[in-house]
Amino acid sequence: MQEYDIIIIGAGPAGLTAGMYAGRQNSKTLVIDKGMAGGLGLEVPMMQNYPGFDMISGMELIQKMKAQSENYCEIMENTVIDSIEKTDEGFHLKTKNSPLLMTSNDEGKKEFIAKSIILATGASHRHLNVLGENEFLGRGVAYCATCDGMFFIGKDVLMVGGGNSAAQEALYLNNLGCNVKLVHRRDELRCEHHLQKALEENGIEILWNSTIEEIKGDIAVESVTLLRDGNEEDYKTDAVFIAIGDDPSNDLAKELGVALDDAGYIITDKAQATNVDGIYSAGDITGGVKQWVVACGEGAVAAISAYEFLNL
Repeated sequence: MQEYDIIIIGAGPAGLTAGMYAGRQNSKTLVIDKGMAGGLGLEVPMMQNYPGFDMISGMELIQKMKAQSENYCEIMENTVIDSIEKTDEGFHLKTKNSPLLMTSNDEGKKEFIAKSIILATGASHRHLNVLGENEFLGRGVAYCATCDGMFFIGKDVLMVGGGNSAAQEALYLNNLGCNVKLVHRRDELRCEHHLQKALEENGIEILWNSTIEEIKGDIAVESVTLLRDGNEEDYKTDAVFIAIGDDPSNDLAKELGVALDDAGYIITDKAQATNVDGIYSAGDITGGVKQWVVACGEGAVAAISAYEFLNL
């Protein structure tokens, strides 16, 4: 059984930053992620508000952050936390391989002891929960423009949402050469003003006061039932991209008895400490302002706080 001072669960911007800060304090540190380092951050097509870069993709920035963090901590990808419990020694973790790997889960079974834990588990895509959404996943229904946009160049695409992510992905799809329209349930967008201006300048049509009630097709998506201003219509499209927010990945927090708010996000104080001694949290799992720079700041604070906890 391997022992660490700090184990960080989640290798997004918050987790990678926490790993770097923890390792630089000479804490033996491990970062574990159920998938590839970066999480949903890999899907961001472009950012113009991350300090130091006029424009950079999420994938490129994650690659830089991961390479930097690996100088100070271990990173274990495609590893699922099978169980975690607090013991007299600290925290006992059991892991297994991600089911996405073409290997037996048993091959990845390992056990670890950590004196402190940082939960940076992030969030997952929120679904529309309409007929056809699950059926056509990967066949016209998608949640990542950078992952799947290339398959729909020259085709009709609907982007669902009204926040920054939806606007950024609509612009990305438009730049690829997709015929994209934005579907929004209200009569005004929530995204930043400069993104609204970019949508207008690029001629991206917005279907206001509209919701998708059903996604239809044969082998792949062919149309949707659109409720627009209270009237249903059959609307032809080749794809539906969805960016309507996210839900906190809080299963491990619940297992450990960590306090959550009414929306399911982890409650922390200014030191990123939770209600459970030795457990800290950072990033989108804590709710609030979901921006990369905020996640990185919280990751740094959580690592410093965990170090101080270990050295009291």
